[in-house]
Amino acid sequence: MLMNDLIMIFLGLIILIMGVFIGVAFLTLLERKVLGYIQVRKGPNKLGIMGIMQPFSDAIKLFMKEIMYLSYSNYIVYYFSPVISLILSLLIWMVIPYYFNMLSFNLGILFIISCLSMGVYGVMVAGWSSNSNYSLLGSLRLVVQTISYEVSLVMILLSSILMVMDFNLMYFFFYQLNIWFLILMFPLSLCWISSMLAETNRTPFDFAEGESELVSGFNVEYSGGGFALIFLSEYSSILFMSLMFVLIYMGGYELTLFFYLKLLFISFLFIWIRGTLPRYRYDKLMYLAWKSYLPVSLNLLLFFLGLKIFML
Repeated sequence: MLMNDLIMIFLGLIILIMGVFIGVAFLTLLERKVLGYIQVRKGPNKLGIMGIMQPFSDAIKLFMKEIMYLSYSNYIVYYFSPVISLILSLLIWMVIPYYFNMLSFNLGILFIISCLSMGVYGVMVAGWSSNSNYSLLGSLRLVVQTISYEVSLVMILLSSILMVMDFNLMYFFFYQLNIWFLILMFPLSLCWISSMLAETNRTPFDFAEGESELVSGFNVEYSGGGFALIFLSEYSSILFMSLMFVLIYMGGYELTLFFYLKLLFISFLFIWIRGTLPRYRYDKLMYLAWKSYLPVSLNLLLFFLGLKIFML
């Protein structure tokens, strides 16, 4: 019986990963279409109905391209760092609180934070092993940015954990049956949106891929399959962060169409912000984390601690 359960869990995880890949494919299509309409053009519209086959065509093209062998790179590390990044970004999906057949456990949030922290190493090693000044600069900027915003993410998350008093993501649904945490913690939810933009390295905080300054940043030496893997890990992180926002602030996990519409809206918000805002200045980004979000989240943490004691 136990063996059958393990096989079913394994099959469920494989189906989940396939679902994430398909979700990422259509998220890229949505991004290109939305950005197209923001910039008063069409976006992909040739392959299939309204360009629906474009992501699959791009994936085939990227994985069939020749991989460049760099003479001066630390090749084995250079080759495997995108794979590690992708594995880590897929690993955090395993603890999503499905009602059946998954690895949802009581320390889910701690596991997610640990995997997000490990994600820094993939990018850092990718930039260093390429042996290019541009990629090294891009990876260093991303490491500092990611570490700074992990601190703010955890401090913001602590207030929600205090209200629930559990690390299990399933409890967030039960505690938000009457009122969403989005209403209760509105300033913190705005800080979370900004922090998750910085954590996933998206506009206006895309300093690791600053095309105007660093050619293409930490992934400048990657082409074909390596670039595709970096791309997949970035977009799966975007989807996951959107999911986290819905879980923590917008009612928790439920098997309804409304839940997926909320998830789609938060993912759309990433694209909307990219089409609207210019890139921020790097020193201002650092000031934002350490001089704005950290004091605000600490003060609100004390406030919610008092509120929880008062409620008890």
